[in-house]
Amino acid sequence: MELFPREPPITREVAADAPLAERMRPRSLEEFAGQAHLLGPNGPLGPVLASGAKLPSCIFWGPPGSGKTTLARLLAERAGLRFAAISAVLSGVKDLREEIAHAEEQRRRGRRTALFIDEIHRFNKAQQDALLPHVERGTVVLLGATTENPSFEVIPALRSRARIFTLRALDESLLAEIVTRALADRERGLGARGLSLAPEALELIARLAQGDARRALGLLEAAADRASARIERDHVAAAFESGLPDYDKGGEAHYDVISAFIKSLRGSDPDAAVYWLARMLEGGEEPRFILRRLMIFASEDVGNADPLGLVVATAAAEAFDRVGLPEGKLILSQATTYLACAPKSNASTLAIARASELARERGALAVPLHLRNAPTELLRQLGYGKGYRYPHDFPGHFVREQYLPDDVRDAHFYEPSDQGAEAETRARQQSRWQRGS
Repeated sequence: MELFPREPPITREVAADAPLAERMRPRSLEEFAGQAHLLGPNGPLGPVLASGAKLPSCIFWGPPGSGKTTLARLLAERAGLRFAAISAVLSGVKDLREEIAHAEEQRRRGRRTALFIDEIHRFNKAQQDALLPHVERGTVVLLGATTENPSFEVIPALRSRARIFTLRALDESLLAEIVTRALADRERGLGARGLSLAPEALELIARLAQGDARRALGLLEAAADRASARIERDHVAAAFESGLPDYDKGGEAHYDVISAFIKSLRGSDPDAAVYWLARMLEGGEEPRFILRRLMIFASEDVGNADPLGLVVATAAAEAFDRVGLPEGKLILSQATTYLACAPKSNASTLAIARASELARERGALAVPLHLRNAPTELLRQLGYGKGYRYPHDFPGHFVREQYLPDDVRDAHFYEPSDQGAEAETRARQQSRWQRGS
């Protein structure tokens, strides 16, 4: 008799009335579609495919419907691990501790646990920190899934202890195969209904799904409910329109709405900016994505016209990380309205663009001798640092000097605007460089 009962297999049957996408979830790695760059003979996950192979901690990064959750389950099963799953959206530190405690108990009995954390990017720094010692000790094999770039959303210490695998959106031909298989499957799919699918309807499903297998199967199921014997293109179009979300953070609306948000900020319209902010938040957009855009905007479009803009945006990102949702909406709103109302300047943006263009064109021009570092007597004898004038030794802590390479000594990149604090900068610089010394 076993010391503890074996848990149900990972690929257990689902309810007959479950969504088609759930019923058709692959039951083995052999059924898993796509991601050949990871699972192929020369892919990085190839060694794990051998039954009983050791599975490292992994973070799966990819768009919705690319198979992150399914792949994690199947790999854990192939490696003989107990699979435990929590959602970073619905779970907190208490849930995490409970799962860790269970994993420790199972480990004492000789069975290791794969802890799957869906949307791991939703865990804040403190929650991610809480995982570290358990991953380090091997209490759990961490399997995380995220639609956001882990370079920004997962703390470095956790990234260093896990391998990151990037999943790709499924192409239309692969989506068509998945849909065709589901239509014919009599056990889990729609095969018992005897429906056929018009070629143009299949093509439309594959196109509208935008690389998302879950969406493709959802469209098929909704279109099938509208058909009697043959699913036509019109059935698919009607199903898509009736289920079209107001905001799809992975689709075209994502880019349209964030574009409207940034343009409203740039246009100094706080009402429009906060409206588009609300649209994104209500649609489930990742707040940290918005905060990154606010920080970029603070430099790109506000700049030195209001240097506090970047301070506000950066503080908002830090404050949100501590507070989270729902109160974090207030922080986002404050930063948004501040930046919308701030004076605007893109002078810094233009300056780096001009300087970069010249650097690419002219290559590595020599540093003038008087600006070079002279830590040794030999370098001083060669003229390094000779003639350099220390600005603080001069009235106004300024002296006219050449700081650019000789070949581009007269180049000019930064043109302060007449907006906000930058107007003072403009007057000060004009006074300095016209006065001379």
